[in-house]
Amino acid sequence: MAKAPDSTAVADTEQEGVRRPPAPVAPRASRGFPSAVSRTGRVSGLDGLRTLAVALVIVHHVEPEVLPGGAVAVDVFFTISGFVITRLLIAEYVRRGGVSLMSFYRRRWLRLVPALLALCAVCVLLASTTSLWGFDGSLQATGLSAAFLTNVVRAMESGPYSDLTSPLAHTWSLGVEEQFYLLWPLALLFLLRRFRARTVLLCTAALCVLPLLWRCVLWNPEAAHRIYNGTDTRADQLLAGALVAVALARLRSDDPRLALLRTWSARLAWPSLALLALIAWQVPVTEDLGPWTAAWYTLGFLAVAALSATLVTALELRPENHLSRLLALTPLAWVGRNLSYGIYLWHYPVVRLLASLGVREGRLAATVVLTLLMALLSYYAIEKPFLRRAHTARTPVPALAAA
Repeated sequence: MAKAPDSTAVADTEQEGVRRPPAPVAPRASRGFPSAVSRTGRVSGLDGLRTLAVALVIVHHVEPEVLPGGAVAVDVFFTISGFVITRLLIAEYVRRGGVSLMSFYRRRWLRLVPALLALCAVCVLLASTTSLWGFDGSLQATGLSAAFLTNVVRAMESGPYSDLTSPLAHTWSLGVEEQFYLLWPLALLFLLRRFRARTVLLCTAALCVLPLLWRCVLWNPEAAHRIYNGTDTRADQLLAGALVAVALARLRSDDPRLALLRTWSARLAWPSLALLALIAWQVPVTEDLGPWTAAWYTLGFLAVAALSATLVTALELRPENHLSRLLALTPLAWVGRNLSYGIYLWHYPVVRLLASLGVREGRLAATVVLTLLMALLSYYAIEKPFLRRAHTARTPVPALAAA
């Protein structure tokens, strides 16, 4: 039975800037989300969690026998992304009474596409000027990656994956995220304009369950690629983060339910991280698990999303606890904040480059060093200049309250 391979990389989330003192919001102006504006700063623990996740991805691709379940890192990335994006959208809605969708999509494009196009150009250059087998077929693969359609092609392949996307197969997760970013702001804005905050929360929770039901309908061994790569079948992992963002924005700082969330998320944070680590270490989630395969490809994705959402909640609400302080250490937070996207983009082509060159000894160390160098170059030469443009896009123009 052909299972989805272990390509697990995902785009870095929105650059939010440093945490600032919360801006006062009048009760009537809060639109049912009294904490939305106060919860818009960076969470250093989340940045550190990004670093930890991308490290799992690299080890998984270089030494899959060491971390056979390292693919679970993509689930964590999805949940973080859903949380951050939803939090920013709700805060903008509260401040301005609407969401500038064109500005949102422009910031997404500036954040993700220039660095991706640079990677595509390098792959095509290597394919056309060298005989490295790892970059054969780069032209069609770069076209699919640049259009964020890699996941669609992979989802349509019932048997072993073809070579159509091989040089940039890891960009399937970028496709899932970008398709979610295209649809979720529209759906969220519709809910915010039509319903009260409590109903928005309930609708988001209901949407989290729909992908699980859809996976149960679709499941058969030949549908493994369809389920693993589909945006509709992976949406609950992004929506789990969105649900956390909606819930926290809706609760006032003195709400006893927030205190309960703060207490229990802190208690469950270490067990959640331990379970995710155990999956990465022992469970080959993209291979045939025998009787457990159906359970993993249906309920398993939502279970991992719940663990990831618990971690996100704890890191947001309890920055002073030991786990948050550990993940917020400056080196971890800086890499997660600035380099995680570049590491995601470059690590897989680097793996293929070293394999094409026949590098065996010290391959993991060589992959880490070369990937970090390319990520640094990408950040300072491409991403950072375009990020400045993305930040200037946040000017106080009248909101576009509809698509």
